Amino acid sequence: MTNQQSKTNFVELKNINKSFGKNTVIDELNLSIPQGNLVTLLGPSGCGKTTILRLVAGLEKPTAGQILIDGEDVTDRAIQQRDICMVFQSYALFPHLSLGDNIGYGLKMLRLPADEIRQRVKEALTLVDLEGFEDRFVDQISGGQQQRVALARALILKPKVLLFDEPLSNLDANLRRSMRDKIRELQQQFNITSLYVTHDQSEAFAVSDTVLVMNKGKIMQLGEPKQLYRQPASRFMANFMGDANIFPATLMAEGVDVFGYVVPKPKEFGQATGNYTLGVRPEAIALVREGLDSQKCQVVSVAYMGPQYEVTVNWHGQTLLLQVNATQLEPSAGDHYYLHIHPHGMFILPEE
Repeated sequence: MTNQQSKTNFVELKNINKSFGKNTVIDELNLSIPQGNLVTLLGPSGCGKTTILRLVAGLEKPTAGQILIDGEDVTDRAIQQRDICMVFQSYALFPHLSLGDNIGYGLKMLRLPADEIRQRVKEALTLVDLEGFEDRFVDQISGGQQQRVALARALILKPKVLLFDEPLSNLDANLRRSMRDKIRELQQQFNITSLYVTHDQSEAFAVSDTVLVMNKGKIMQLGEPKQLYRQPASRFMANFMGDANIFPATLMAEGVDVFGYVVPKPKEFGQATGNYTLGVRPEAIALVREGLDSQKCQVVSVAYMGPQYEVTVNWHGQTLLLQVNATQLEPSAGDHYYLHIHPHGMFILPEE
């Protein structure tokens, strides 16, 4: 591999298979991560995402295939020989050491001078907004602060690759939001090639350059978050990446006919005409007071979610899920409204 190729595809998994006994967990997987990108592995429990992370880390060995980091084959190398760091879900901090000693532990193992270690620990603490915390211990700080310490411990080593294993799952919602922003900020600042595992879609969208969705050991779709949400490649993807209303429609030259209601044709549909299966995201459907008979629907159920209502309606025998802004409308079960579908929330589903 040339130097240019190694920069383009900094981490590569080639024809990876992983089996435990007769159970195949990863099946012929190929993945390339460009230099400085953060790729998130997303999928249902048991899909194989954590196994991939462990394979890249060297904690598991593939049954078949090859793993390259910066152009070098590391398939048979131990974790200590791969120049990577891992941020764990459980933080994995030493309770008997100060935070400064926790963060500097890796540098100490490298036998760096004590003065250099102290200086780099201070710099790492500043990066994660924990200046002056060197002498505190794990039981004296919050869960969010512990996760920052774990992040600082990884960054201080300036690894080639940074791995995240469900790093925010033990934090409450507000802390998750602030920590995911900090992780993304520092990952971009240091331009560290990263692989991130989570089961949380919003977390994946917030931190990622690219999201890889897996199911049963296979890649279902790979792309930017917006692409996966707006252009899912299958019914599985349409439903996994959020709620989707799915129904038949006819594409015409100038519009989309759904049960007699003609919606302007999205430019993404191009010149396609004929009968298709469409998906529409709940937020792309609005309830309005007036419309055509073909748009008329009846509210079946309403769930208050704070800023919005989740509303199900019956429309031409189809049950649709909608999101209604709670400051604009207060629907009740049994109410009659008319649907308005925004064309930008529509997508064509391929035949399966």
